[in-house]
Amino acid sequence: MAFESGPYVQAACFCDTIIEDKSGALSLIRIVDTISHTEAGANPPEDMPPLSYDLKLVVMLKSGDARGRGTIKVIPQLPTGETKENPEFTVHFEGEEKGCNIVLRLSFPFEMEGLYWFKIYLDNEKLTAIPIRVKYNRVVTGPMPPQ
Repeated sequence: MAFESGPYVQAACFCDTIIEDKSGALSLIRIVDTISHTEAGANPPEDMPPLSYDLKLVVMLKSGDARGRGTIKVIPQLPTGETKENPEFTVHFEGEEKGCNIVLRLSFPFEMEGLYWFKIYLDNEKLTAIPIRVKYNRVVTGPMPPQ
């Protein structure tokens, strides 16, 4: 099994806010796994219109036996199964309990409701995956338009 002796995933999630103190410790505020979007009116769209939502993606890794440089990729998978490419970036592992925190600020375009997976790869090996569900609420208010 890849990563049997490191690096290890300490945490992987989406959240609204991240606070980093002077020592580098992170506080994750409001961990998110569901986004609800509501359209209200006399005739809201049947299908969810595209929605851009700002999230923070946090992946905290501990080295274990891993040492040296690695390349991290985050690949979003849409509810249809289609994947989108995202940029790659470099991380450094120093071994043992030392690690690295990856914090990405994303403004992701959710184009449909459903379950999205954000797959995290290290050097082309899957480390983990983070789900986020998008729900669309259609609320009809006021008089109905003439038919």
